Amino acid sequence: MTSAVEQLLAVKARIANAEREARRDPGAVTLVAVSKTFTAEDIRPVIEAGQRVFGENRVQEAQGKWPALKEAFPDIELHLIGPLQSNKAKEAVALFDVIETVDREKIAAELAKETARQGRTPKLYVQVNTGSEPQKAGIEPREAVRFVKRCREAHGLAIEGLMCIPPADENPGPHFALLEKIAREAGVAKLSMGMSGDYETAIAFGATSVRVGSAIFGSR
Repeated sequence: MTSAVEQLLAVKARIANAEREARRDPGAVTLVAVSKTFTAEDIRPVIEAGQRVFGENRVQEAQGKWPALKEAFPDIELHLIGPLQSNKAKEAVALFDVIETVDREKIAAELAKETARQGRTPKLYVQVNTGSEPQKAGIEPREAVRFVKRCREAHGLAIEGLMCIPPADENPGPHFALLEKIAREAGVAKLSMGMSGDYETAIAFGATSVRVGSAIFGSR
């Protein structure tokens, strides 16, 4: 069986190749290794192989394994990539370095309150529902530029990126192109897009980070 470390190296090689093909600078794209459902024991070898940026879907699950790992490896950057409930904003601000799923007014207000209270300012991304899927989190594309502006002006939040998860049964390219267009209009520099099945496409469309889980850790 291929180890997670071997898979990590293979993914990094494919990212480097995709950067070259898209005429992007080497290292322009950050790999977020998605470790949801995997234990600290599963994750540790990947950290020891040099990976430092990880993504988790649930605040509670992350609380169970990451505080000890972050203490052992202080340079880890932890991203929240799953939906954030407003009642978990306090815990999310305390644990995560990047929160990629800001998608409504109530969350923006809670994050503003908690960052002020804790004196800790995670980097923030707005999640855009590029496919307007009713079951999926994220702000509607037509509302996204206005929402970023409101987060900045009404709540004092420094939004630095956008994130999307294209519909599973559609070509992801147009969704990545739409996110890049919204980012330009909103004056946002970072684009979190692309997962295990489509991260090379995302890099061609300007992703600055890709979220790869099963291609590294295996199926859940």
